This record gives sequence, C-alpha cells and structure tokens, in this order.
Amino acid sequence: MAATFATPSTVVGLGGSSVSPINTKALSSSFLKPTTRAKNPLRVAGASGGRFTCFESNWLRRDLNVVGFGLIGWLAPSSIPAINGKSLTGLFFESIGNELAHFPTPPALTSQFWLWLVTWHLGLFICLTFGQIGFKGRTEDYFQK
Repeated sequence: MAATFATPSTVVGLGGSSVSPINTKALSSSFLKPTTRAKNPLRVAGASGGRFTCFESNWLRRDLNVVGFGLIGWLAPSSIPAINGKSLTGLFFESIGNELAHFPTPPALTSQFWLWLVTWHLGLFICLTFGQIGFKGRTEDYFQK
C-alpha cells in the first residue's frame, strides 16, 4: 500500500493537453446588450499625468525654519528647572550619562532613562508638529479672518 503512494504518477487529463480559452462569441445572445469593458480610472490618459495621487507631491513642504524654531521652542521650556530643581533636559542628559557609564549593559526596564527619553521626545515632536501647522498655516494664509 505504501509503495503506491511513493511512485510518481500523472493525473489523467492534465498530463500534456492544454485548456483552450472560452470563446466569448459563443456565450453572447441577441437578448443581452453588448458588453463593454469598464475603464480603470487609474489608467485614463491625461489623469494626473497617468498617475493617481491622493496628495500633492510636496505634501510635507519641509522647511528648516520649522525644525530650528521647533527645537529652540522645546529646549527653552524643557530647560526650566521645574522637577525638584532640575530641568527635563538636564534629567534626560544626566540619565544618558548614567547609562553610558555601564555601556555594554543596556538600560534596565525600571531605569528612569526611559521615562525621560519618552517625555523629552514626545514634547519635541509635539512642538515640531504644532510648529509645522502654525508656520505653514501662516505662510499659506490659512488663518485669515
């Protein structure tokens, strides 16, 4: 019984014959309207230069003024000594130094480094996001009366 499963065999009907395509003319009827192929709106000639895009190509509209002012706008308030006489930036940089003191060993999950890392970067990214919205909104007249 096991020998019959081990021997190679061909499936009858699929060995060497090819299947011919269905003739669409044979399936048409005079009672049905002639079929037309639907046009793909993504392939219509002249539509956005042949490409479909949801956003304009320069959607980010990157400006280094936003990065510079956003970084300064976050460093200034995060450097105020408000946490037991220390600043958030100072605590973050101090925790980096403490973790680098035992460099090959990674920071423990209970280390204060992770709290300062997440808090400092979250504040930075929020400042950069609002800076991008405010700066670009003002230059493109979004906030006019």
